[in-house]
Amino acid sequence: MLLKAESFAVLNDADIVRVRQLVRQWSTEAGFGLIDQTKMVTAASELARNMVLYGKGGRVSLEALNSDVRRGLRVVFEDKGPGIANVDLAMQDGYTTGSGLGLGLGGAKRLVNEFTIDSRAGEGTRVAITRWK
Repeated sequence: MLLKAESFAVLNDADIVRVRQLVRQWSTEAGFGLIDQTKMVTAASELARNMVLYGKGGRVSLEALNSDVRRGLRVVFEDKGPGIANVDLAMQDGYTTGSGLGLGLGGAKRLVNEFTIDSRAGEGTRVAITRWK
């Protein structure tokens, strides 16, 4: 069940900082411990930065979740950029189309409980991450 949601544009470094701050706040409200908060903030920061650098900015949505037995946080990143030509290759550690280490997508996936990615060339990319307590 969705407890609350918020969505906003992410276009620059200041917006990436806002993503980190809100993910930390919402993770705390969900009852996550410091390690789980840090994992979620790290994954969200990396995905927001990728969206700004490669997707020309986009929107981030935060969703506080509650099921019968657990609480969680889902963060969705959506851009209208060029898309990822080969998602399987992009998920491999060490692969990069920029100047980074190529650990972003795979690293983000390892930090969360649920990770989905949908990308279409010329249409953009949507990544959703969820962490449960």
